Amino acid sequence: MATNETIHSNLAVPPGEYLEEVLGELGMSKSDLARRMGRPATKLSPIFKGEKRITPETALQLEKVVGVAARIWTGLESEYRLALARNAEADRGPAIGKRNRKINKGKPALLRR
Repeated sequence: MATNETIHSNLAVPPGEYLEEVLGELGMSKSDLARRMGRPATKLSPIFKGEKRITPETALQLEKVVGVAARIWTGLESEYRLALARNAEADRGPAIGKRNRKINKGKPALLRR
């Protein structure tokens, strides 16, 4: 029997952690990365910590410098932010889900939120 339930990880991993792994595999330091990207190392530090987003422009630069496709960086960033949002919603409690069940009750599946 198939279910429609989707399971999501609540582990929010900043894409900067993966970037650190890639740098390690390439034998490249964070300072080297900053220099090759033409940015001060202090501007990249918040990316490594997950405090600053990897923008599409940054993703394109990373693609050129470390060889990992820009779509991977933007995807990792998106998944990270989504996990943070899920965790914040879980901390607030189930009120949102209850409200949506009341709103959606009796509506055809295509019209539900």
